[in-house]
Amino acid sequence: MAVLNHIVEILRSFWGLWAMTFFIGIVLWAYWPKNKAKLEAHGMIALRDDEN
Repeated sequence: MAVLNHIVEILRSFWGLWAMTFFIGIVLWAYWPKNKAKLEAHGMIALRDDEN
């Protein structure tokens, strides 16, 4: 159990690094040129006036 506690303490010390890496990954995904058209279309969903 001491080994597990030691591993948990090591992982807790890097939580800021994990969070920053996750945030940068999301930003890169959002601004990647390939995703631009799809994300703009998703952003316009609330503004569409669909009358069927």
